Amino acid sequence: MEIIVKPIITEKMTAQGEKHNRYGFVVAKTANKVEIRAAVEKIYNVKVASVNTQQYAGKVKTRNTTRGVAIGRVNRNKKAIVTLKQGEVIDFYASI
Repeated sequence: MEIIVKPIITEKMTAQGEKHNRYGFVVAKTANKVEIRAAVEKIYNVKVASVNTQQYAGKVKTRNTTRGVAIGRVNRNKKAIVTLKQGEVIDFYASI
């Protein structure tokens, strides 16, 4: 099972990474903090100070089409905010 699904690369998370050494990841719904810590340390070769997780419920989205109103649902997901120890950095753009 894949623990880390993808990193969250937004303006807000980039600023958090630069100022507070915090990085965001979309993780598997069943992953716990210990598994997330181990996965980040293994993949990025860094030391993790703390992990905070957030469960987001799926949202109902509607849009108007020529056939009427289309109603759909966005899947729920789980996010992890990982704080690294002092002096550690993750560079997401190094492999581009």
